[in-house]
Order: sequence, then C-alpha cells, then structure tokens
Amino acid sequence: MPIFDFLKGELIDVIHWTDDTRDTMVHRFERQGHAIKYGAKLTVREGQAAVFVHEGQLADVFKPGLYMLETNNMPVMTTLQHWDHGFQSPFKSEIYFVATRRFTDQKWGTKNPIMMRDPEFGPVRIRAFGTYAVRVTDPGLFMQEIVGTDGEFTTHEITFQIRNVIVQAFSRIVAGSGIAVLDMAANTQEMGGLLAKAISETIRGYGLELPELYIENISLPPAVEAALDKRTSVGIAGDLNKFSQYSAAEAMTAAAQNQGSAGGGMGAGIGAGLGMAMGGMMTGGQQPGPWGPRPVEAAPAPPPPPVEHVWHIAEDGRTEGPFSKARMGRMAAEGALTRDTLVWTAGQDGWQRAGEVDELAQLFTVMPPPPPPPQG
Repeated sequence: MPIFDFLKGELIDVIHWTDDTRDTMVHRFERQGHAIKYGAKLTVREGQAAVFVHEGQLADVFKPGLYMLETNNMPVMTTLQHWDHGFQSPFKSEIYFVATRRFTDQKWGTKNPIMMRDPEFGPVRIRAFGTYAVRVTDPGLFMQEIVGTDGEFTTHEITFQIRNVIVQAFSRIVAGSGIAVLDMAANTQEMGGLLAKAISETIRGYGLELPELYIENISLPPAVEAALDKRTSVGIAGDLNKFSQYSAAEAMTAAAQNQGSAGGGMGAGIGAGLGMAMGGMMTGGQQPGPWGPRPVEAAPAPPPPPVEHVWHIAEDGRTEGPFSKARMGRMAAEGALTRDTLVWTAGQDGWQRAGEVDELAQLFTVMPPPPPPPQG
C-alpha cells in the first residue's frame, strides 16, 4: 500500500458511542490529544446528543443523525477557530455523548422522619419513599451545570441531589396539605402530581425533567403502627367480653395441642386454668383471685312480662267487665261471647267486634262456628 493511501486513511475518523450500560448519562469520546480530524463522520443515535466542548467552552450540540464535521455544518466552531473555508487541518475539541432517554426506576425516600400535624392524631412523624424517571432535556445546560469535565457520568452521581430536592418539596407539600395520615394512601396520585410540579422548576435548571414520579408508600413509626393495629383489633372484636372468651378458648386449644411437646405440662396447666376461668364466666360462678374466690358478675335479668289486657263487653246498652283473656275464652266456649260481640280494652280506638280483634279472634278458632240451621 502506498504511504499516501495509508496517511489518507488515517485522516478518516468515525465518531460514535454505543451504550452497553443502563446508568451512563454522559460519555466522553476518547481521542489521543483530543484531535478531531476535519471531515470526520459523527454518528448520533436516537436517545443521544453530542456536545462539542472547545477549549473549555461549549461549541455545538448535535441531535440524532449523521454529520460530516466540516465548517459548513459547524458554524459555532468556525467562529471560534476563525477557519477559512479551505482549512482542513485537525482541530482539538472534546466530544461528550449525552443520553437523552429516560432513566427509570430511580429511588427516592426520606432519610429522616418528617414532622407534621395530623387532624386526628396530632403531631406525628411519617416516612415516605417511591420511584421516579429522569431525562436530559437540555444537554448543553446539563453539561454546564452538573457534569463539567466528568468523562463518565452515571445516574448515581445525580440521584442524591434529586432525592434532596424531592424530599424537601414533599415535606412542604405534605405538611401544608391538611390530609389525614389515614387518608394519604388514597391521595398518593394527587400528591405525586403536586410534588412533580413543585420540583419541575428546580430540575429544569439542571437541564433535566422528571416525566414520572410515584409515591409508593407513606408509613408511620413502628410504635404508632402497633398502636393502630391494636385499635383496629378492638374495632374488629366488637364485644370485648365475647372477644375475651374467644381468645381464652383459642389459648385452651393451643395448649391442648402442645401437650405432647417439651412444655406440654405447662401448657396443660395453663389450659386448665383458662378452662376454669371460662367456666366461671359462662356459668356465673366464682373465679379464683389473689385473696380467695371472687364473684363473677351475674347475667342480666330478663325484662318484665308484658301487661295482660282486660276486656269490657257491651250488651243491650250496658257494659260488663272487666274480664281477663282466660275468662273471655271460657265465655266464648259457653257461647256468651261471639264474634259479633262488641268489646273494648284500654288503648283501643272505640268498640270493636270481638272477631276483628287479633288478640280475641284466636279464641273463636278453637271452637267450630255454630251449626247451620236444619234443612227444611
């Protein structure tokens, strides 16, 4: 191969970057002495942008496409270098590839509990965590404000700063929302939208945006959660006396099942003691106490029986009575009281026929009605 063809091949340069990682946001194209050949081919793939930095100054930003690095498509570089149109020598610049795709499943969370005033529980401390996605929207601004001269910039180097911004905004929003702790789970979507809106201006100043932000969980300290669990258990139990009896029966069953184990004797003793206590509670007897038996509260007495009605009878313009229901039954059996007899009792609206009063109508179902007259 002639030496001229060899040197000509050396002047041809292909600049590109393929990302085989999932967290690299910026990659610097390495070239010996940062010498970029005039006429080199620059390939910028979808989800990327190429940033030219010349002598510490941002020169150009290239979007996805194929470029020939010449003066006609690098106007900013031409101005910086004062090139003539025919100037074709190599120039020294740094090329940074910036990933503009979404970086998903980034974590955020409160490092320390956040103090807030709950309308039901008073002052409480809460923790929260979730996920978000981040994307570079302005590669030049991102290089100037965050990356600088870092040749391999990953998401781990920016997530700490983003987390601080999210937590600060979340603390302000949740403290001023007035939403009760028990209702926050039903409002995480709305709170996530408010949170994303609150931090958008700050994140935009870094050349970034958060297209997705989720609040996965808001939790209370373990002691408060334990108290809430007890409160929920009491609410589910309803009648505490029945719940105590049920718990004692469960303990007896567990003790009986453990009789064959090493602690079977102790379990049997506990089960027997609980059985005696259950017997006392259910039969109204006595339970053992530290100073002797103590009476168990007796079951409530049944309500008093209903007051029996007494009845008056109207016959031939006069009234007779009062008669008890038993007496009225005997009179119905003797024929002195018929379905058409007018009767009255306290609380009844006027005189009514005995057969129309529900309480007396059943007296006439025992005896058959009078026989029909004989056939002529």
